[in-house]
Amino acid sequence: LMDCNMPIMDGLAATSHIRQWEIQNGLDKTPIIALTGSVEPEEVKSCYDVGMDAYLPKPYRPEQLISLLAKLNISD
Repeated sequence: LMDCNMPIMDGLAATSHIRQWEIQNGLDKTPIIALTGSVEPEEVKSCYDVGMDAYLPKPYRPEQLISLLAKLNISD
């Protein structure tokens, strides 16, 4: 889960750096789920644009997270 509004480096920048690092090192993509209170379409789009795999608005219910993890095929 990547908080989009972290201090110092926001989640969009952090995800961009992670994706670049994965490419540079020939690594598989780590699943990244945006976690944010914003539901504005342009903000959701920016999460996907930097390489996030899914989006989860705050507050969320546990079953939403479980369902999203299942869709992304993440079990552990």
